[in-house]
Amino acid sequence: MKSKIQQGSMAETLAYRYLEAQGLNLIKKNYRCRLGEVDLIMLDGQYLVFIEVRSRSDHRFGTPAETVSKIKQKRLIRTASYYLQLHSIHMPCRFDIIAITHKDQRHIVEWIKDAFQSV
Repeated sequence: MKSKIQQGSMAETLAYRYLEAQGLNLIKKNYRCRLGEVDLIMLDGQYLVFIEVRSRSDHRFGTPAETVSKIKQKRLIRTASYYLQLHSIHMPCRFDIIAITHKDQRHIVEWIKDAFQSV
């Protein structure tokens, strides 16, 4: 059985490969600062996309996407704002979720674009 860290790393790699195949370009993996962490930062055309990756083996306690709470959303928004200010980036941004369900040795990937917005 894989540890949570190994499962998370595997999910992030799967998400990265999926998004790369969709034409997105990687800017940064696992961006961390004192305010929080963003799993993937990628470029999708004119958008800088901050991506939260979530995975589950079943939906007993909700889908992977449903685990991105309002608190987590606020933390992601604060972290993204810090990143943008630190790097003097002025471009359209959005927050996406990659929700991965592991089922019968398969991985079902759901890409939720513009999953939530900053206020």
